[in-house]
Amino acid sequence: MIQQVDLLLTNIGQLLPMTSTGPRAGKAMQELTIIEDGAVGIKDGTVVFVGTSDAVTDIRADKVIDCEGKLVTPGLVDPHTHVVFGGSREHEMALKQQGVPYLEILKQGGGILSTVEATRKATEEELYKKASFYLDRMMTFGTTTVEVKSGYGLDAKTEMKQLKVAKQLQQHHKMDLVSTFLGAHAIPTSHKENPEQFLDEMLAMLDDIKEEELAEFVDIFTETGVFTVEQSRAYLQKAKEKGFQLKIHADEIDPLGGTEMAASLGATSADHLVGASDEGIKKLAESGTIAVLLPGTTFYLGKHTFARAREMIEQGVTVSLATDFNPGSSPTENLQLIMTIAALQLKMSPEEIWNAVTVNAAHAIGRGDEAGQLAVGRKADVVIWDAPNYLYIPYHYGVNHVNTVIKNGKIVAERMRIID
Repeated sequence: MIQQVDLLLTNIGQLLPMTSTGPRAGKAMQELTIIEDGAVGIKDGTVVFVGTSDAVTDIRADKVIDCEGKLVTPGLVDPHTHVVFGGSREHEMALKQQGVPYLEILKQGGGILSTVEATRKATEEELYKKASFYLDRMMTFGTTTVEVKSGYGLDAKTEMKQLKVAKQLQQHHKMDLVSTFLGAHAIPTSHKENPEQFLDEMLAMLDDIKEEELAEFVDIFTETGVFTVEQSRAYLQKAKEKGFQLKIHADEIDPLGGTEMAASLGATSADHLVGASDEGIKKLAESGTIAVLLPGTTFYLGKHTFARAREMIEQGVTVSLATDFNPGSSPTENLQLIMTIAALQLKMSPEEIWNAVTVNAAHAIGRGDEAGQLAVGRKADVVIWDAPNYLYIPYHYGVNHVNTVIKNGKIVAERMRIID
């Protein structure tokens, strides 16, 4: 029987379908199905065929793309970003190079508080336009699903503004977005002496956020000088009771126990984890909480100690990778670059890296059933790479390897250019 499709990709050198029944943990992250001389059929925005080119004799297509032996994978998933913000902080780079401490940069009007000020001043329209530009660029690098956090308001009005912009982007941008409320990103100067009051103010927003469907996740920055483990636990427990899924900025610098707390609360993910303890890593493996590692942040800040990905994987943790795109500590939309840093600094294998930016990343933001895989019945989010095999992407760094990005069955980017 002849099958009619809208789009047929043939002559694929290596096809990585990334099919999996769940997130891949520990040694399973080494597993990678490779289809040589592959083909993918797409109809009505959905994958309807995944297999070899010699099996498509009964398929007729409105459009055929000869992939000329190139690598084809699912669209990448970036599970930790801060895309919606005002201003930028390029002037701080020279200060950092001179060794000026972060607290001194704060005193000079820089740091996160400068981004907060710019975000408060920006209109929704300005934030939407700026974030759209960043999302477009992410898509040209092969990312088709992304998590977006608030956190540059530090007051109810601006946090709601950020979340509303994120919802508008969900509705109108080609990218699939997952929204996270990170009101507890820092302690505003107005509440330095009473952070609990600030947390109460953020918690008071949750009913409206839930009613307006502005976020699925609630996050908090658990770190020295920000929020303690005790404060974070109480905050997240109340968010969980309101029906939100949990994420945590945990143990980025000091091993405070945020990783253990994330596991005990059943958080979907714990992020950063540079200072995660042995016990914290063990708890992650036991709980199934996904470790979202952000090596681009460590790299950009000039730190020499990276998250212990090897120990995590060997202990059976599910590991994912993200850009942590933000204006202060990781200003990059390029998940391909993060893949290279993961190989060189986290000592992750290519197989582990591909699982970390597709299957595991999708599960880290609650999209394991629709993103990060090429399988019949799923969304047709596909990337054709100017690369002969999957090893090549983390190996050849500093350039964009994307040839074509297909989102929901439609070509949305070609050779680093967004298609209207």
